[in-house]
Amino acid sequence: MDYKYFPHTEKDIHEMLATIGVERLEDLYADVPESIRFQGEYDIPSEKSELELRQLFAELGQQNRQLVCFAGAGVYDHYTPSVIPSIIARSEYLTSYTPYQAEISQGTLHYIFEYQSMMAELTGMDVSNASLYDGSTATAEAALMAVAAGKKANRILISDTVDPKTIAVVNTYAHFQHIEIELVHHKDGVTDMQSMREKLAAGGVAGVIVQQPNYFGIIEDYTGLADTCHDNKSLLIMNSVAADLAVLKTPGEWGADIAVGDGQSLGIPMQFGGPYIGYMCCKEKLIRKMPGRIVGMTKDNRGQRAFVLTLQAREQHIRRQKATSNICSNQSLMALFVTIYMALMGKNGLKEVALQSYNNAHYLHEKLLATGRFMEVYRHPFFNEFCLKYDGDVSELLKRCEEEGIFGGIAMEDNMLLIAVTEKRTKEEMDHLVKIAAL
Repeated sequence: MDYKYFPHTEKDIHEMLATIGVERLEDLYADVPESIRFQGEYDIPSEKSELELRQLFAELGQQNRQLVCFAGAGVYDHYTPSVIPSIIARSEYLTSYTPYQAEISQGTLHYIFEYQSMMAELTGMDVSNASLYDGSTATAEAALMAVAAGKKANRILISDTVDPKTIAVVNTYAHFQHIEIELVHHKDGVTDMQSMREKLAAGGVAGVIVQQPNYFGIIEDYTGLADTCHDNKSLLIMNSVAADLAVLKTPGEWGADIAVGDGQSLGIPMQFGGPYIGYMCCKEKLIRKMPGRIVGMTKDNRGQRAFVLTLQAREQHIRRQKATSNICSNQSLMALFVTIYMALMGKNGLKEVALQSYNNAHYLHEKLLATGRFMEVYRHPFFNEFCLKYDGDVSELLKRCEEEGIFGGIAMEDNMLLIAVTEKRTKEEMDHLVKIAAL
């Protein structure tokens, strides 16, 4: 046959097709309408040598434009220490897949334990799991977790100041679990607490999801929200950008029951959209409802320190349809990445990154307002991300920025622009953006 690297012979394929009751491979796609099927030939090059392949991918890579990034909305252009790629390639961290056999997985189990310890401290919570896929799915898993803990309650309240992408993922998860999601609309860029209290008082709410800083970059005041949730037998779920927690009040300090979010800001490059890492931390009383796995530290029969899987849900092959979650794998490589990042930076380094990002954002905010082309949308404290209204066409402004090698931010409705600034942005880069915007 033509495909010499495929393990199945023509006879094998025919036998398999006969077993499932179809005649041709094409019959497997009978449900896909002809109108949307690709009819042409695939543009796949013929076989190449290693050198030719490297040249091919180098040429493809050069088609990507590397812009100076002032966009955020959940993904941030932070500095990655150059030593990280070398450390994550060390042999003790290369255990493949899931570390079931502790004897041969000590490297993997060790760094997951360290990751959990650091994330629990960063969020001010009692315990962390071994990570999830990304911040959005972690938030959705937290919603399922709240419903499982609430037993009869089946509603989740979510502030519409949460990132719309996260809200969309929560809605997708909830739809197939028959969970009711209700938005709490914002007032002047922050969660309408009066509306939140009224909806909680109506009863049947398993959990409340808020974001800090919120989607508009605003630092919200959640004083008393945890008490209101608990008085109404609801859990408070707080989504945060991990790096911001180095200086902001932690979810634990706000009284949250579950802390979730994305860990991409802890040194993971933007990488055209992933892979990233979702974190989930909670109070100890909820540990049995937490999806994924937890690594613990113990001693072996010689008295030496050892690491083991202490708690692992693995519900998909134990409880199946009764499972709280079907999550079984974690972004382990990304967990290793952020663990090394946090260890290298230390507490002072994490704070310095956050403060530099904060200072840069406020510098750019003032300079853009001074051009006379922008006006404030919301007058609230912000961290390293802010929303301004432009007096022209935002799409045209972003096009001019792109021509000058700058990704100028995220276009929002009504000619608003969401801009993020990190410690990587120089004064020259910010002044360049201001100059373009002032035209």
